Amino acid sequence: MRIEADRGKCDGLGMCEAMAPDFFEVGEDGTVVVLDERPGEEHRTDLAAAVDSCPVLALKLTD
Repeated sequence: MRIEADRGKCDGLGMCEAMAPDFFEVGEDGTVVVLDERPGEEHRTDLAAAVDSCPVLALKLTD
């Protein structure tokens, strides 16, 4: 599994960071930083919820 972030779409609202702080943070430039692009499969449920919480659809999970 891989986390992909479209930083051009990101508005820095921080929903992903609030839901999965071990994997996302809002950087100094106000856009998402993915802390671990290839997390273990055991995190899929939590990461899917964080990705789905993004109001601007800047995140996705791929296999």
